[in-house]
Amino acid sequence: MSDGKDYEKFVKSLQQALLDSEKFSEQKNIEIEVNKKIVDNFGIEREFDLYWEYELAGVTYKTVIECKDYASRVSIEKIDALIGKVRDIPDLKPVFATKTGYQSGAEKKAKFNRIDLLIVREQRDDDWKDKDGNPLIREVNIKIQVMPCPRITNFRPRIDGKWAKENTDLNTDTQIISSGMNNQIFIEDTANNDTYSLYDLAYRLDSKANGEYGDLSYTEAFEEAYLVNNGLRLKMLSYEVDFFRQKTITNPINIDFSKELVGVIEYLHKGSSTAIFKDRIIKDWK
Repeated sequence: MSDGKDYEKFVKSLQQALLDSEKFSEQKNIEIEVNKKIVDNFGIEREFDLYWEYELAGVTYKTVIECKDYASRVSIEKIDALIGKVRDIPDLKPVFATKTGYQSGAEKKAKFNRIDLLIVREQRDDDWKDKDGNPLIREVNIKIQVMPCPRITNFRPRIDGKWAKENTDLNTDTQIISSGMNNQIFIEDTANNDTYSLYDLAYRLDSKANGEYGDLSYTEAFEEAYLVNNGLRLKMLSYEVDFFRQKTITNPINIDFSKELVGVIEYLHKGSSTAIFKDRIIKDWK
C-alpha cells in the first residue's frame, strides 16, 4: 500500500465485507462512507476516515474509524488526537486501525476512553499456523485422473447359420443384422446368465486391453449366446470387436487458499481476529 488513502480503502473493503456478512446488516444495507465530515457541538467540522451508521430498535449507532498506515507502532499522541475529535460529538463510537500495532501507553489510553483498537493488515506467514505453531493447510494439490471408456469402432458377430435357418425365416445368404445404437443391440450369454448391450461392452473392454492403448481388437466365443437387435434374436457363436482405448487423462488442480485471503483484522480489545476471504468470513481465526 503506497499511501494513507490506499490503506483507508483496504480497511473499508474488509470492514464492508464484515458488515455485509452480518444478517441484521443485510436488511439495513449499511454502506461505509469515506472522509466523512461531521459538525461537533461547537459548529466545528471534523473529518473521519471511515464512517457508518445504522438504526436498531429505534436507536442510531454511529461508528468512525481512523486509519493510520504507519511503519511504527501508534503512539499515545495519536489516540489523544482521536479523543479530541470525538469528545464534542455525541453518540459516536471511535475505532482506531493500523497495520503495525500500538505503544503500551496508547493501548491504555484507548482502553480507558473506550476506543477499540484494531490491527488491519494483509496476511503473514504466521497466519498459516495455529496457536501452537502447527502449520495450517495453505495449499492443496489434487490430481484428477479420468479414464475414458473405450470406444467401439467395429463389431463383427459370427452367427450360427444353421440355427438361423431352422428357427427363423431369414435369408442367411444376405445381411441379416441391421445397424442400431449401441444401447439397442444386446448380447444374451445364456450359458453364464449374463445380458449386456454394446454400450456396456465398451466398458468391459477396458479389462481386455492388457494395459495397452490405441487401436485394439478382442474376440470372444460362447457356449450359448444370442444377439438381440430390434426384436431380432439370433444365436451367436462369437464376436470380434475393434475398439480404441485412450490413455488416462490427468488434470492437476491447485487450490491456494492464501490467494483467497484478502486480509486479517485483529481486535486487541477482544483478543480475537477475523480472516476475510474473497468468498467467506472466518471469525475467531485460528
